[in-house]
Amino acid sequence: MRPLIGISTYREQARWGVWDEPADVLPAGYARSIELAGGVPVLLPPSDPAGAGAVVARLDGLVVAGGADVDPARYGEAPHGRTASWREDRDAWELALLDAAPADLPVLGICRGMQVMAVHGGGTLEQHVPDRTGSLLHSPGGDEFGEVAVDVVPGTLLAAAIGDKGEVHCHHHQAVSSHPGFVASAHSVDGTLEAMEDPSRPFRVAVQWHPENREDAGLFRALVVAASL
Repeated sequence: MRPLIGISTYREQARWGVWDEPADVLPAGYARSIELAGGVPVLLPPSDPAGAGAVVARLDGLVVAGGADVDPARYGEAPHGRTASWREDRDAWELALLDAAPADLPVLGICRGMQVMAVHGGGTLEQHVPDRTGSLLHSPGGDEFGEVAVDVVPGTLLAAAIGDKGEVHCHHHQAVSSHPGFVASAHSVDGTLEAMEDPSRPFRVAVQWHPENREDAGLFRALVVAASL
């Protein structure tokens, strides 16, 4: 039986056909990547956090997807001038999903998802990476992705899935500063943390880049295989 993989979604004002109204949306690359890897994608729009346990109990795996900045209050900081548009409903929902996820549930965090996982574990975020790097490499602006070289730590779950290094597609102006319970599994050339994983869990991996943008078969296949066990 193909494993059921839940993917958190955006809730945004959207236009399609004759409609212009709030909608639960997600780039199709996420679901397509899960399907290509052999899983069945299920979209999880922001909902009442009290229902997270009932949702997680029906899943074989979970993807915490990309999106807006995390509310800095969640990690005890005031907002940077470039931190904006956080979604309190989505923060609460995704943190509740992680609260409810048992230790053996495979979880993959993507971009914002990596940051949510770090904050859930008691970590903090670097609110504007260009302040440190002096570069827009990680987020060129608009709908463009940065081409970033990453070095993957050998022997990690990430290395087993995608190899030791490569070029990835990034679109993030924030990054993870501290990550209790996780170990670093990839860095970019400027030292930015680009991936982390929890060595105490069978599969709890997060990447700062967008593998769904390139249909990264290795990473999604690793998630689906873990969810099939």
